[in-house]
Amino acid sequence: MIFKHLHKLILIANLILLFSCDNSNLKENNQKPNVLLLHMDDLRPELGSFGVQQIQSPNIDALAKKGVNFTNAYCNVPVCGASRASMLTGMLPTKKRFLNYDTFVEKETPSAITLPQLFKNNGYTTISNGKIYHHLDDRENDWNEVWRPYAFDANDKGLAPTDYWQSLWKDYQNEANIKEYKATNTGPAYEKANVNDSVYIDGLLTEKVIRDLKKLKKANKPFFLTAGFISPHLPFNAPKKYWDVYDRNTLKQPANYNYIPKNAPKMSISNWPEMRAYSNIPKEGQVSDSLAINLIHGYYATVSYTDALIGKILMELKNQSLDKNTIVILVSDHGYNLQEHTQWAKFTNYNTSTQVPLIIYNPFSNNTGERNALVELVDVYPTLAELCNLQLPENQLDGKSLVSVLKDDKIKGKDHIFIKKGNGFTLKTPHFSYTEFIKPEDNSTITSMLYDHKIDKAENINVVNFPEYKEVVADLKQILHTSYKKNIDGE
Repeated sequence: MIFKHLHKLILIANLILLFSCDNSNLKENNQKPNVLLLHMDDLRPELGSFGVQQIQSPNIDALAKKGVNFTNAYCNVPVCGASRASMLTGMLPTKKRFLNYDTFVEKETPSAITLPQLFKNNGYTTISNGKIYHHLDDRENDWNEVWRPYAFDANDKGLAPTDYWQSLWKDYQNEANIKEYKATNTGPAYEKANVNDSVYIDGLLTEKVIRDLKKLKKANKPFFLTAGFISPHLPFNAPKKYWDVYDRNTLKQPANYNYIPKNAPKMSISNWPEMRAYSNIPKEGQVSDSLAINLIHGYYATVSYTDALIGKILMELKNQSLDKNTIVILVSDHGYNLQEHTQWAKFTNYNTSTQVPLIIYNPFSNNTGERNALVELVDVYPTLAELCNLQLPENQLDGKSLVSVLKDDKIKGKDHIFIKKGNGFTLKTPHFSYTEFIKPEDNSTITSMLYDHKIDKAENINVVNFPEYKEVVADLKQILHTSYKKNIDGE
């Protein structure tokens, strides 16, 4: 009888040991979740999930509902190449670092351990699809694979992939536009082509990401997979059906489209040279009201097109049962002006250029909903590292992990963040946006502006010289020149 009970106890003990080992293995596997980075270009947070109903983006909105939606997130540089470099290194811009679209991470921060490099060093398969770094030959060793549509195809011009890509990325599909682009390297600022989703570059990108998901599912190895969409960057090219989503008669210019902010420094207003490079845009002066509506229509269409492509990727993620073990992050490199204060495109210190959408879905957490905490793109690096249990590089990161904010919607976030464009240095707080334009020669202040976001998020009145804001200006100036002294000095 004793032997029988002892045998039973041994059997139970073995079963407990077996299940504990299984749970341990599961825990070990769960410590290395996959990451899917959906990176859009020039996307302002004008989506249903951000409380704006004009743009149709059901798949992004569904992701926001399923995950955590940051409604007060900002880029650190409102320029694509520099912003991406900043986010992927977790490092803020300085007077001499991350200045423009043509930033090369490997030249400006050669010793940095980048975000994809961190994942690769920890056993992840890392794949760069589309536009992640601005240049496809920047930090190539961060990735197991680098891919962009057409870039690595054989070409009769003898061009290297980077140069070949630069010669074709505008990707017109209408015959007249193709001919103009080949002859002049330019074309119209938008196109409505009667083609399938898979024809434009972002459609080809989506098909590649879907193929990768199928391949990675079989590999049974953790991955850091990216989908770097061109849209909604100029030119606003999208299949006709996404233009047809919108009734042109319901589209409106912004309320402040025909004036600059009261008391605004002249140097704070962009002349939008990026858009003026397109053939149907005047080289000086404002666009006509009719053309403005066409541009807004095109921007909306490209967002809806990309949203549909994101839906296809997320559906494949689910079909492969990878959604249960994959963190999904959607982000843009910066915002975009759609004629606010007479401006188009980005390249300004205004809120329309700097605020971005940021959505994080963590399948291992039940935390969902909106977070109004003030956050910045340099926070993405430490956040993903913590979620994936990866050790951070020492003495590199300027960002702070958002994991505590993901867990608790009552956390207020940062007291201030730093944004730089050209010689404009911005201190953003939950209530204010304070900018100084500083001479690079001696770091003296040329002029400044202050916008009270509690009552004027549209930034229509510069109140920097109003007596009632004197103490606010003094406090913000002091913070800017102490907390971010090295960024202003250029160290």
